[in-house]
Amino acid sequence: MAKPKRRYVCQACGSLAQRWQGQCADCGEWNTLAEEAPETVFSAKHDLSGGGRKIAFEPLDKAGAPLVRRSTGIAEFDRALGGGLVPGSAILMGGDPGIGKSTLLLQAAARVAQGGGEVVYISGEEAAGQVRLRAERLGLAGAPVRLASATSVRDILTTLGGMAAPALVVIDSIQTMHSDQIEGAPGTVSQVRASAFELIRYAKECGTALVLVGHVTKDGSIAGPRVLEHMVDVVMSFEGERSHQYRILRSIKNRFGPVDEIGVFAMAGAGLEEVGNPSLLFLSQRGETVAGSAVFPAIEGTRPVLVEIQALIVRLASGATPRRAVVGWDSGRLAMLLAVLEARCGLNFSSCEVYLNVAGGYRLADPAADLAVAAALVSALADRPLPEGSVWFGEVSLAGEVRPVAHASLRLREAAKLGFGEACGPAEVAHEALGKGYNAITMLSKLVDRVIAEA
Repeated sequence: MAKPKRRYVCQACGSLAQRWQGQCADCGEWNTLAEEAPETVFSAKHDLSGGGRKIAFEPLDKAGAPLVRRSTGIAEFDRALGGGLVPGSAILMGGDPGIGKSTLLLQAAARVAQGGGEVVYISGEEAAGQVRLRAERLGLAGAPVRLASATSVRDILTTLGGMAAPALVVIDSIQTMHSDQIEGAPGTVSQVRASAFELIRYAKECGTALVLVGHVTKDGSIAGPRVLEHMVDVVMSFEGERSHQYRILRSIKNRFGPVDEIGVFAMAGAGLEEVGNPSLLFLSQRGETVAGSAVFPAIEGTRPVLVEIQALIVRLASGATPRRAVVGWDSGRLAMLLAVLEARCGLNFSSCEVYLNVAGGYRLADPAADLAVAAALVSALADRPLPEGSVWFGEVSLAGEVRPVAHASLRLREAAKLGFGEACGPAEVAHEALGKGYNAITMLSKLVDRVIAEA
């Protein structure tokens, strides 16, 4: 048998290298290559065409018992899941340290246990006493949750196999789990992959809903092998700024429901509280209308959310290099929009510093925010407030056209519900507008005329 060669695995993306190097050639991360024992390779060829067990095929229309979702007792959590926990599903939840993942899962576990479901909560990062202290602080000490602190996957599966299958199993976190069948320290690519595979196989065989907590890297992606996200049924991201009160549970992948659905929570003294109307949360601190402020009706999954976009323009002396600072939006999108305003509308931002912020720490990825950002920039440049009680939405092309976007009726309905009587957007959705307060904007030049010409 040939001597096994050394190999190095990137802990961020899982790529292989034959020798150690400071930077991963695939993902560009630094100091992430770690040596791992290679798999045993036999020189003899194996024929896998025989000797196995024949599998049974089933028709697509075979009648079976429908899967009944189990509610977590937290409406916003159920919304992000697509309606509740599906028996036998595997859920991966990631988020920054201290954002509230363990708190939310402990609250959900307690609600399920209080509703009559058997719940197992296994912590690999904290001792059982630490989790118990958190439960007492949240007022959940009396919930019948089976609590344990363990990191061995063999011990966990042996314990679960000797009892009735629970309704929910929470593993906090998958990076702390260790399988004795794989060499390497907990948290390595091979350990995370092997531990998750064994736990997910148990959940599928026993019909138990499994929730795995995952660490994140510095750029916000879930740490460990990328295949981990393919193995699970649902991938969720718990987002938010520590300096802000709100938290957003976002569904990135969901085999049982819509993708990009969100649940909104507010951090309080007694844990995470549900926010039934997020628009009121993000607009609650909005005072008098000032220049550079525009309200945008965003769509998150199936839910409309009204957020405030703020822009600030600072004129510089000649020769100074202007800054472009963005919080909560894509900086490349802002550069493109500034170029369109200069090339198509004749505005001059080259001698101005531009600061753009989405109020409340909210993060926008909706292309319909282009018109609202443009309105805020033009308003700030002209130092003239936009019309009070107005919302703005629409995608802006490089030609300066305002193009239609999806779910226009939902956006307008949410705006009307919160008292906004005027909306500005694409002309193609004018027939969907509620009431007579809709102003169609086909080109950015009309927006500039509406704001600057009246200044």
